[in-house]
Amino acid sequence: MRCVFVNIRCKPGTSYKVAEEIALREIHSELYSVSGPFDLLLKLYIPADADVGHFINENVATIDGIERTETTLTFKAF
Repeated sequence: MRCVFVNIRCKPGTSYKVAEEIALREIHSELYSVSGPFDLLLKLYIPADADVGHFINENVATIDGIERTETTLTFKAF
């Protein structure tokens, strides 16, 4: 499993709806409301053999209310 963080910018007024939909899909490890240019920070684990871009596009980016995502790949935990 690969740990990936996804910053999510939501359309105005949709943060709670987007967070609820992510929770219903049960794809996340952790989900936070954050300050700054993004509204939500999603931590998830992607199967090692899965394509990260396809996984995000099919499981996250399809959620209504998401305006933009930014994905951070991780390499090693200290």
